[in-house]
Amino acid sequence: MEKLFKLQKLGTNIRTEILAGFTTFLTMAYIVVVNPAILSAAGVPFDQVFIATVIAAVVGTLIMAFWANYPIAIAPGMGMNAYFVSVVATQGVSYQAVFGAVLLAGIIFLLLTFTKFRELLIESIPASLKYGITAGIGLFIAFLGLKMSGLVVANEDTYVAFGDVSDPHTMLAVFGLFITLMLVARKVHGALFIGMFITAILGYFLNLLQIDSIASVPPAPVLFDLDINGVFTHSLYTVVFAYLLVTIFDTTGTMIGVAEQAGLMKNGKLPKAKAALTADAVATTVGATLGTTPSSAYIESSSGVAIGGRTGLTSLIVASLFLITLFFSPLVSAISSLSAITAPALIIVGSFMMAGLANINWKNFDDAFPTFAVVLMMPLTSSIATGIAVGFITYPLVKLVSGKRKEVHPILYLFGVIFVLQMIFFPGH
Repeated sequence: MEKLFKLQKLGTNIRTEILAGFTTFLTMAYIVVVNPAILSAAGVPFDQVFIATVIAAVVGTLIMAFWANYPIAIAPGMGMNAYFVSVVATQGVSYQAVFGAVLLAGIIFLLLTFTKFRELLIESIPASLKYGITAGIGLFIAFLGLKMSGLVVANEDTYVAFGDVSDPHTMLAVFGLFITLMLVARKVHGALFIGMFITAILGYFLNLLQIDSIASVPPAPVLFDLDINGVFTHSLYTVVFAYLLVTIFDTTGTMIGVAEQAGLMKNGKLPKAKAALTADAVATTVGATLGTTPSSAYIESSSGVAIGGRTGLTSLIVASLFLITLFFSPLVSAISSLSAITAPALIIVGSFMMAGLANINWKNFDDAFPTFAVVLMMPLTSSIATGIAVGFITYPLVKLVSGKRKEVHPILYLFGVIFVLQMIFFPGH
């Protein structure tokens, strides 16, 4: 262990790394419950999503552990799962076709990892749009959480309205939200996971949660028929681009942030960046073939780093703990089926993703409006891709008419034209 992970050189030890691994796992374990709960709404069988979530997390995190030697965990990312459901629901395509789009995005991401185009893409897109995309996804999944909890319901006159808090399920969700908020405010490690656990216990005693068994033999992974042709038949190019773009930004930003916190950055650059990004791309590709949405580096990894995690041994512990969860599929299935338990996590994660908006200069209209447009359109159109498209169209347009065309990278003008054509000739895709 010492030589493999260079513990002494990086100023850590086995005990610290194990503790860091447990801490990171606890803070992100909610994804094992929340991801199947969300994707099941699109018709994907629970066992398929559950096994895919775990395997994608294990594969990506192990690559991170042994190849990159970073204390960064990988798992299917939030936001992209909710987007998956909206594509299936609003565009009338099968979930197999959307998984085809996920697979293509993963393969492209893997290829881009070994080229300079990835850096070009990251550098060409302004920080304001990046923050806007992340914040828009945050509102998107928070709105989903509000609907799942029953706090927001459909209304013919006002489109949406406040729900009935006297309903037992909504009442349980509100309880879970306040409990989790208190844990987060107190900076308790694993607040989201612990909040779901406490809410589940209350739900069980209120006869809202039915648990037939806790553990069982892990379900066997199933390779299903991916509909790659469906991507082209239904013109899901924007979906592929949305998955690719968000995954690249999310992963790169998270990795740099966690690595900086751990003191692993050198001269402002991330050593072994290709290895780290490969972990994410492979996890996304593997996950798509089994039944889950794109994977990403988890910002929750910072909780393990905060208590001393510095090497891949931390990631190895996280991967091992994810493997153990395979034996608890009946319990996870029961908890996932009660949306009042998972909804609070979506609402709170959504709020976390709004933080980047603090970096926007709202007095500068050229940057502010495109960001506002992205954040506004994602939840209101139930489409992350539409939000991205609107941002890529309005940003170069506003800069151009403001006499600041040189501030826009040429590739953004190209994307803007492509998105305009897509909206005209392929509306709704």
